[in-house]
Amino acid sequence: MGLKENKIKQAFKEKNWNAIKTADSWQIFKIMSEFVEGFESMSKIGPCVSIFGSARTKSNNKYYKHAEEIGYLLTQKGYGVITGGGPGIMEAANKGARRGGGKSVGLNIGLPFEQSHNNYIDNDKLINFDYFFVRKVMFVKYAQGFVVLPGGVGTLDELFEAITLIQTGKIGKFPIILVGSTYWEGIIEWIKRIVLKEEKNISKKDLQLFEIVDTPDQAVKIIEKFYKRYTLKPNF
Repeated sequence: MGLKENKIKQAFKEKNWNAIKTADSWQIFKIMSEFVEGFESMSKIGPCVSIFGSARTKSNNKYYKHAEEIGYLLTQKGYGVITGGGPGIMEAANKGARRGGGKSVGLNIGLPFEQSHNNYIDNDKLINFDYFFVRKVMFVKYAQGFVVLPGGVGTLDELFEAITLIQTGKIGKFPIILVGSTYWEGIIEWIKRIVLKEEKNISKKDLQLFEIVDTPDQAVKIIEKFYKRYTLKPNF
């Protein structure tokens, strides 16, 4: 029996009330400890931008190079870089931040395709998580923008959660930038044609919650332009 089958079997295994209560109580403390560690570590970092994308992207891929350049350019504007701490796009962004001499943060979590963190995260800015939802709070709470490069289900999850939080007014608006028009055009077309026009499940103004670009310079300029209107002071 494989790992997935074992997890399903364990989920349906009958437990007495005492076992359930004890397990849940200890889990609450573990969740709380992750929040406390995350808040204490991240609150000292200053303005940062979260960069997302696939862990499977190889170093010879154009989007890996884009992520590295975006990480570098952000540090030259005074921003730190936050990633999921793994390989691929995350590694590239941390690598760019390291090259630029800026803050390089990794919010790592154990996954089948991400066995360990990358080597470009600052030693004092690597935080390990067991719970996805705690990790996602850190991405949003301590970021002044999201830059989203091509990725899979996890990347889409992080993207749409940020859009939802802004759309529903749970957080203030910040720049969400999708890099790679050819990669994103299919899903954006589906949102416009089916979700908006045919089913009317969103408003037209919701399409203004994100922007699509093709170059690192364009991505960084959007963030810079957005914050020129405010008193945000980068890490200079």
